[in-house]
Amino acid sequence: MHGHHGDEVHEHDRGLSYDLPVLARRRMIRLMAGASLVPLVGCSTEDSPSAPSAGSSGSPSAAGSSSAAGSSAECATIPDETAGPFPGDGSNGVNVLKESGVVRSDITRSFGDSAGGTAEGVPLTVTLTVVDAASGCGTPKQGAAVYIWHCDRAGDYSLYSEGVADENYLRGVQETDAEGRVTFTSIFPGCYPGRWPHIHFEVYGSLEDATAATAITNTSQLAFPQDVCETVYATEGYDESVTNLGSLSLESDSIFSDGHDQQLATVKGSVAGGYTATLTVPV
Repeated sequence: MHGHHGDEVHEHDRGLSYDLPVLARRRMIRLMAGASLVPLVGCSTEDSPSAPSAGSSGSPSAAGSSSAAGSSAECATIPDETAGPFPGDGSNGVNVLKESGVVRSDITRSFGDSAGGTAEGVPLTVTLTVVDAASGCGTPKQGAAVYIWHCDRAGDYSLYSEGVADENYLRGVQETDAEGRVTFTSIFPGCYPGRWPHIHFEVYGSLEDATAATAITNTSQLAFPQDVCETVYATEGYDESVTNLGSLSLESDSIFSDGHDQQLATVKGSVAGGYTATLTVPV
């Protein structure tokens, strides 16, 4: 089912010409961190009152999130990553950001003149907290905007993939509140060949910038803990994700292999009640 885009997504998500300067920047950050008297560490999800400090199962776990690092006087900006081949932001063909209806919290349904379909899957609520890295992650970025998008449980992307090109579900924009937060209602994404389960997101300086599809400040990706993925993929509709996940790891993924502490979400919940994923995003 994924032959029409699985290999292509994997190759594009390597970033090609995009990822070369990205990796160079990230290596430079590490070199600077090593030379600094004060360690440069990623912001913890503990920095935000909305972000649980526990791991994926609700108990403290270094593998569940980056929260084990604790607070720091310095804070690294969220790693830059490729937007991949299916961003829908106008950089690769179609642009959903300028369409009326894209600003929304529930992204499970298509809107506007699209086919009007609904993405089925295990319920997922995603909360991103955007903070100012220069202030040591202590200052929320109120009035910024976040655009998120991800594949459906079959591993397909709306607007692009065969069978769902007329849909625009699993895409949405929100403005951050006084605590720097945005929360989206979605479904748990599937795992397609060659990529670890993830959610793409772009941060903009304002909602006006986002809906004009201009002046992106940060582009990155959120990763999911392996144990949660395995539990979700044992449910109906995620059959192919089981096989795809089995051949991957965070350490072998083309995006997360060079470090994922800042991008690994804290995930809680259950298949029956749905999951919550939280991540602090320093910009």
